[in-house]
Amino acid sequence: MRNLLPFARTFIQLAVVSLLFVSQGVFAGDVEPGPKELLGRMAIAAEKMSYNGTVLRMNSGDIQTLRVAHHIKDGIVREKVLSLSGEGFEIIRTGGNVQCVIPNKKYVLQEKWGNKSTIFSRLPSSAVDFDGAYDLAIVREDRVAGRQALVLAIYPHDEFRYGHRLWLDKESAFPLKTELLDSDGAVLDQLTFADINLDTELLPAALQPSIDTQGFATYQVPSSQPRQLGDTGEWHCVDLPAGFSVVSSSSEVLDDADTPVVHIMYGDGLASVSVFISAKVDDSIAERSRVGWSNSFTLKDDSVQITAIGEVPAATVERIARSMRRL
Repeated sequence: MRNLLPFARTFIQLAVVSLLFVSQGVFAGDVEPGPKELLGRMAIAAEKMSYNGTVLRMNSGDIQTLRVAHHIKDGIVREKVLSLSGEGFEIIRTGGNVQCVIPNKKYVLQEKWGNKSTIFSRLPSSAVDFDGAYDLAIVREDRVAGRQALVLAIYPHDEFRYGHRLWLDKESAFPLKTELLDSDGAVLDQLTFADINLDTELLPAALQPSIDTQGFATYQVPSSQPRQLGDTGEWHCVDLPAGFSVVSSSSEVLDDADTPVVHIMYGDGLASVSVFISAKVDDSIAERSRVGWSNSFTLKDDSVQITAIGEVPAATVERIARSMRRL
């Protein structure tokens, strides 16, 4: 809890500044949208608007530059994402059909994605508990990619989830910049549009592949949909952090397993944790591990293995894993 204090002080200071902005008429117009209304507009903009631009993605000290073209017509998403840095890759999407080209390996991955977003993976949903789990406030105005933006701060009430900042286009509420923050307010992950065109008609060429894949090997990624074998009502988390609830619960046969694995997903509308419970113990799995901002924690005994994993602090996955009970 001590680590939350610097972040809390920063949040309170920014909230006070936002009140000064409003009282002095910095925001245009007599009636400005509240933070929850602004988030609702953001969800519609991110889902419905066409756009193209340059994105900078920064995490763990690495910077990746992407060129993105995203077009929606008759409800069908067409998208092209081209990496401009590193070894490079290209993603071409038409509806739920996705093709990822890895030029240095000379292969193409084909996959079904459904509604998964290429760029935005952690925008808040309507299920977020902004009364019990997070505070939400418009803290200031800023400029991103040459456009006026309102900055929203999402501050967690406890140490079991990360904080967020969102820069939303003042005109459309489109997310121009996002940040994921740890309990000290340090940036774990940042996505920023360096330039962007919103709701403009794209030429067909902007969505066509730019990498010649002649001679490349093609691999079909197996569907991520597991076989459902029934509910798992006998397993419960008896000490679930406030604001989390069961999102889904099933018994699955995974591609690399010969016995069913219980899979329970918990979420609060912004953060999520998956719990996998197996009768087969894998000694190669470490008790604790971290990849980027994702953490996992595994408990093992002679009869069961419980692994909790998610884009949440390490304390969250450990608490949930240790609290799983068969009732």
